[in-house]
Amino acid sequence: MAADLVADDAVKLTPLKPLDLGKVKNFDDLTRQMADTAFGARAVGEATDILHKMVIDKDCFVVLTLSGAMTVAKMGLLVCDMIDNNMVSAVVSTGAIMAHGFIEAVGMRHFKVSPEMDDREMYYKGFDRVYDTLELEKNLDNVDIILENILKTVDEDKTLSSFLINELLGKYLSEQTEGRGILKSAYKKKVPVFVPAFTDSELGLNMAIHNKKRRLNNKKELTFNPLLDLDQFTELINRQKTLGIFTVGGGVPRNWAQQVGPYLDITEKSLPGQGGFKRYKYGVRICPEPVHWGGLSGCTYSEGVSWGKFIPPKDGGRWSEVYSDATIAWPIILKAAMERMEK
Repeated sequence: MAADLVADDAVKLTPLKPLDLGKVKNFDDLTRQMADTAFGARAVGEATDILHKMVIDKDCFVVLTLSGAMTVAKMGLLVCDMIDNNMVSAVVSTGAIMAHGFIEAVGMRHFKVSPEMDDREMYYKGFDRVYDTLELEKNLDNVDIILENILKTVDEDKTLSSFLINELLGKYLSEQTEGRGILKSAYKKKVPVFVPAFTDSELGLNMAIHNKKRRLNNKKELTFNPLLDLDQFTELINRQKTLGIFTVGGGVPRNWAQQVGPYLDITEKSLPGQGGFKRYKYGVRICPEPVHWGGLSGCTYSEGVSWGKFIPPKDGGRWSEVYSDATIAWPIILKAAMERMEK
């Protein structure tokens, strides 16, 4: 029966191949072989293929979306690598990732959680726990001082957005620090960094406190308008020929970046000639969230097709969804794609 199926031209079967570590010399070799295996390994291999295709496509504008505690987990330099190697055209992130990444970029550190310490004790010692990692409250206080000084230099008549604040932070890092940092790389490469839920972060809270101080001192408060981010991102996307998205986690950054297609469509219907029709062609998503919980973080790219966010495979769309902890899968996929780019 199997032989008959293989011989039938109407049924196209792709044979799997055993993973032969004897033939693996680097991450590129490994992921090429993984693409011909099964389960999570195949997803990692296929994700590497798609990431490579989107970054070598000269017409492709690649959006990186980030959620989860990736900088606390010390994955920040992966973002730097993607920016520095021209693999990313724009970043959409949670504010926490940018805040903790800024902490790292100015030379402060994160620490392992001691099993002898409970959360009550951590609170009174000034330790903020993120699963198995500690952020010192003092780190956040120091960032507050830096941002406070930066905001003091801003023209009070200028309307700010998350992109503009991140640009100011990147400029500070470029001028004041020696090491690497996400916002520093983004500033140097002119890659915009958007934080749609900016007030849901330490940076947003710090700006709110800054405005409270201005109010108490009878000074004009700084204006923050998140619609500036939406407009700038939409204009960027609408100018592109091909779109790709690389998503770590899900949440607001993922949805905000994906909703640009429907937003342009709605705009065109309401204001003919002012919108457009854009969908992502390439997509890689690394997230352990299962689809059956019904949340945005776990929803499939196929579901996104129904919303006009993605080009379906029948029309040329290429996606891979990796159900894994990003701290495991992301470094492998990225390193393999970087090696492949060098060949």
